[in-house]
Amino acid sequence: MATERLKTFKIYRWNPDTPEQKPELKEYKVDLNKTGPMVLDALIKIKNEQDSTLTFRRSCREGICGSCAMNINGRNTLACLCRIETDTAKDEKIYPLPHMYVVRDLVPDLTQFYKQYKSIEPYLQRESVPEDGKENLQSIADRKKLDGMYECILCACCSTACPSYWWNQQEYLGPAVLMQAYRWMADSRDQATLKRREKLENSMSLYRCHTIMNCTRTCPKHLNPGLAIARIKKEMSFA
Repeated sequence: MATERLKTFKIYRWNPDTPEQKPELKEYKVDLNKTGPMVLDALIKIKNEQDSTLTFRRSCREGICGSCAMNINGRNTLACLCRIETDTAKDEKIYPLPHMYVVRDLVPDLTQFYKQYKSIEPYLQRESVPEDGKENLQSIADRKKLDGMYECILCACCSTACPSYWWNQQEYLGPAVLMQAYRWMADSRDQATLKRREKLENSMSLYRCHTIMNCTRTCPKHLNPGLAIARIKKEMSFA
């Protein structure tokens, strides 16, 4: 029989039903021989076998939905893509995404984040339709311009790693939303580029970005929001 490999998980806990109790890090021990390799596997095991009140979001377990975004050992990432540190001498510390209101435990309130995403009108806008009534065609070269942006799953890891977003999230759109704004500005099929630029032409929505690049470093999908923001600034300065 294999020797137990007990790993300590310190998980942020806070219950809105008991506001008089301060948030705390609660410890759980998990045998790594009896769980999957990812942090999400351990969280599910803890919830199923040790503490059913532990609250977190999760859905696909494949790095596609973005639901299980959280701060693990100081880095924003997806629990389903983050491997458990196998060194049992080191504790695994898990918090909700930083600088966001907490709904409960590891669940952040993303209301403002999705409201900002809605504000950029993230859908194809055209004044005309193809004469043949079929799809809007796009060249291979133009389609390639969208690579590295369309893959964003809106997990909010990048935006919640951005100091500018921490301090100005009521007005600054943040890296995730700005990258999606540029995804439509760069789309050759879209005809609303001028309107999209005008919505960003103010001191806060775009220009609070100071190219710290936390967003790119933390993206669990290995995208580059910082580059997309730089391209928006460049295009708007020469427009």
